[in-house]
Amino acid sequence: MKTLTLSLAAALLPLSIAGAAEPVAEPRALGTEASIIFPSDSSIRNWRADDGRGIWIQDRRGDWYYGRFAGYCRDIDFASAIGVETRGASRLDRFAAIIVRGDRCPLTSFVTSAGPPSKRDRAKDIMGEKPAAN
Repeated sequence: MKTLTLSLAAALLPLSIAGAAEPVAEPRALGTEASIIFPSDSSIRNWRADDGRGIWIQDRRGDWYYGRFAGYCRDIDFASAIGVETRGASRLDRFAAIIVRGDRCPLTSFVTSAGPPSKRDRAKDIMGEKPAAN
């Protein structure tokens, strides 16, 4: 019986070592040009306006991106829905435009990003205070 126990332990040892030796996924680089393939209701989970200057968009995996508008995008802060114009490319990138209440807001960049700041941090930024460190 002792032989069987030792052989099972010896057989399971490489599995536990292999599991512990798996490489840790590196965090994704922020600020690099990116795209979302086939932007639709199923590939865009969430979005948040940035005072008419840009938009944060979250994909279905939970990754955030930031798109900067070529100019001021009127009504984006009050919109409940947006559209994406890709001009046949089937991807949301810096060459796309966001459609808000019939107005076209072209993007000049679309980069990987951290999520949008919290409302508290945005209020402190407006008041000129430094946001709290997390």
